Amino acid sequence: MPGGRVGLDEARPVRPGEELDTARLSAFLRECSLADGTALEVEQFPGGYSNLTYLVRSGDREWVLRRPPAGAAIRGGHDMLREHRLLSRLAPVYAKAPRPVAACEDLAVLGAPFYLMERVRGVILRRHRPVETPIDVGALSASLVDTLCELHAVDVEGAGLAGLGKPQGYALRQVRGWTERWGASRTGDVPAVEGAARWLNDQTWPDGRPALVHNDFKYDNVVLDPDDLARVVAVLDWEMATVGDPLLDLGTSLAYWVDADDAPVWREGALIDLTSRPGSLTRAEVAERWARALGRDLDTLVAAYVFGLFKVAVIAQQIYARFQRGLTNDPRFGRLGAVVAACGETAEAAIARRRIDRLTS
Repeated sequence: MPGGRVGLDEARPVRPGEELDTARLSAFLRECSLADGTALEVEQFPGGYSNLTYLVRSGDREWVLRRPPAGAAIRGGHDMLREHRLLSRLAPVYAKAPRPVAACEDLAVLGAPFYLMERVRGVILRRHRPVETPIDVGALSASLVDTLCELHAVDVEGAGLAGLGKPQGYALRQVRGWTERWGASRTGDVPAVEGAARWLNDQTWPDGRPALVHNDFKYDNVVLDPDDLARVVAVLDWEMATVGDPLLDLGTSLAYWVDADDAPVWREGALIDLTSRPGSLTRAEVAERWARALGRDLDTLVAAYVFGLFKVAVIAQQIYARFQRGLTNDPRFGRLGAVVAACGETAEAAIARRRIDRLTS
């Protein structure tokens, strides 16, 4: 039993202010022939900083429901109907994609579009839920990278996903789009983040061979086999997936990766500490393993890494702005200003040294 056995990812009572209208949801499930009127039980999964994720039970049946948070613009990263359509096409050809079962665009039901999918039972590693059981971090980190490679090798034409994105000019469009999001969500000056945005806009971005990209691939977006923590059984949170340059997808994953010799400010802000443990692949080793498996070059790796850091900073800033504006009172969000600053400082070091590792003095 490699790595031992740990508890499954479990839901908890719904956070105040994020409750669902169970009567309307029950009626929708009956219309879809998913439930028979048995009283619903609804709990909420504690992880995630963007869309809200619930566990819905009716008798012996259960589903995972995803919907946007209050005050979110229903587009891009919060487009639940697009995520449902993507999974409907992807699940038949990619075994690690959860199977969707229903979607609803009627705002009268829950106040926002939502969808339901099958529940995949397993372990999700989160910072606030440390795992005391020994983990083979070397095997686990290799498995995570290999799962990303499998995703990037999906036949997008064969899966009917070619129309999901516009690969030509993808990278520069991403840079400009996230720069606009930064401007719309900023609540104060963060010079290092703004400097990274300017640097990224000045780079040359050749079009890479297009692939399916997840756009938020990291440890807490995968489900692990509880009997073998080095085996990924599912990939979650597909709301930002598209077709584009997979090097930027790798860059985003590397932005969440923390090496043991990184600056303290970056290690302290890590979403999960597994990547800095002895035996784990380093950022440089992750990139090399990815490139070797897919036959890709790493000529613009530093730019892709800086882009990933900038994007993570913007995502954190968008959530932090919602907290600042009183649209959510989740105390986790009040700490995200420090994450934004840490992303900026790390991007600044990568730009200065033209590398993705050994960024400390």
